[in-house]
Amino acid sequence: MASEELRTIIGALQAMQTDTEPSIEELRTGYEAMGQMSPPPDGVTYEPADAGGVPAEWAIPTGVPEGTAVVYLHGGGYVIGNLNTHRSLVGRIAQASARRVLAVDYRLAPEHPHPAALDDALVAYRWLLSQGYEASKLAIAGDSAGGGLTLATLLALRDAGDPLPAAAVPISPWTDLEMTGSTIETVDDPLITDASFLKRMADLYLDGQDAKQPAVSPLNGDLSGLPPMLIHVGTQERLLDDSRRLAKRAKAAGVDATLEEWDEMIHVWHAFAPMLPEANEAIDKVGAFVRAKLG
Repeated sequence: MASEELRTIIGALQAMQTDTEPSIEELRTGYEAMGQMSPPPDGVTYEPADAGGVPAEWAIPTGVPEGTAVVYLHGGGYVIGNLNTHRSLVGRIAQASARRVLAVDYRLAPEHPHPAALDDALVAYRWLLSQGYEASKLAIAGDSAGGGLTLATLLALRDAGDPLPAAAVPISPWTDLEMTGSTIETVDDPLITDASFLKRMADLYLDGQDAKQPAVSPLNGDLSGLPPMLIHVGTQERLLDDSRRLAKRAKAAGVDATLEEWDEMIHVWHAFAPMLPEANEAIDKVGAFVRAKLG
């Protein structure tokens, strides 16, 4: 049974819902305000970084080893979200992983539609390699759209012949911008309250481009050769089937893919740490996976 804290969070999310469609700026402002509700953890230093021309930020826990890191790609439907909205989550993943985490502030639609986000993720990853990081000492992770971008980045790196990181962690990933998943319309998700919201974000990001292409819907790609991955998804989210299909197709392609479905959890529940016990537990699971794969 889910914690009482989850009930409180769901109630607060439902109280924020309105009947009017917010503007992009209102969405961005509201998302940033929600991100400020969870303070960054103690014991983590944040430093700005220029990742080959892409703005980024290091989250560095006290005493972590040099030469090993996690690249993190935030969620927000490719339209909202930034370093501020995810600073707490990134810091907590850094602590749990005992690794530096590089959060990438990739460009957003509609000002910068696809492939801007993917291009920025690739530049940031390759920048780490140019700084002397070995791929075997790197992991890549992201939530929601950032989870889909994590997979799209891996596909692009593999196809270009770049060395792949040792591990990947897609959290509640959006893997199918066609939105053909069976749970898109059937699950009552208190965070992504309406499938039309996803359609709006997809249309802004695609700007008329094909939603089927693996660079935006990695579920449609050849997943062979990708690194071991831990997929987290809640049973109370519209993107549940995106993760289920991802895990099935990844395993069929020979990928070491672990799917963890968390009962009653909502979209990217990890972001509600430290107030939500299940979020703290999930982040610990992510950290343990990263530590095991990076050595």
